[in-house]
Amino acid sequence: MKTVSQTKAHGGIQGVYSHPSAVTNCEMTFAVFVPPLAEGAKAPVLWYLSGLTCTHQNVMDKGEYRRLAAELGLIIVCPDTSPRGDDVADEPDNWQFGKGAGFYVDATEAPYSQHYRMYSYILDELSGLIATEFPAADMNRQGIFGHSMGGHGALVMALRNPDRFKSCSAFAPIVQPSTADWSKGAFEKYLGAESSAWRDYDATRLIENGHRFAEFLVDQGDADGFLENGLRPWLLEEACNAANIPLKLRMQPGYDHSYFFISTFMDDHLRWHRARL
Repeated sequence: MKTVSQTKAHGGIQGVYSHPSAVTNCEMTFAVFVPPLAEGAKAPVLWYLSGLTCTHQNVMDKGEYRRLAAELGLIIVCPDTSPRGDDVADEPDNWQFGKGAGFYVDATEAPYSQHYRMYSYILDELSGLIATEFPAADMNRQGIFGHSMGGHGALVMALRNPDRFKSCSAFAPIVQPSTADWSKGAFEKYLGAESSAWRDYDATRLIENGHRFAEFLVDQGDADGFLENGLRPWLLEEACNAANIPLKLRMQPGYDHSYFFISTFMDDHLRWHRARL
């Protein structure tokens, strides 16, 4: 692991790091905020997954999480959204696919299966790296949240790994990507034409298949331009109601899909996770 940068913030350290990944077969970059802690103390780990077109940098610059994370004693890990590099297959003119749009799946279709394995990268490789390189990280207390495509990723990872993640929330998640206008095309390219294979990366379908999680918090702006065709939080609400999964869905009047929305409710989500970790 290489240290790209380290900066003091609110008594803690905001770092950016890189490493060669054996899972995505390229160099990966990620960010970690470690709050001020007593020597030898450990802190819960909260993963933040970013949305389409983003990297680890977006939430670092605009998410406004460090002040309260320092106060609450939360380690915040921000992975990238996809593999990077000249050798990574991409569609430069398609913002809904390729670099910046890994959708947190393990691709099975060539040529994408060589690099686009963000699900295993985060759950296995990066998680192991955090455990090894950050001794303050209490890997027995992990939560996960994210925005849009990252909200989709957080819901899926929580539902498929309820023993690892103790809390899960999302900002404007893509709750049923297998049918959403801006994700089903990517699913077909990454996972093949047989849509039954897509269910493993679709929160509503996972719930239908019997996967469960203790509870979810979701914030959604009602002025979000992607609400009707991309996000559709009512589908998650229907699935959770049918499965008796507690869901706190808050429709926020006047808010859109931007980081102005995310930063407004970031404190609520950090407190939600801290109470459960």
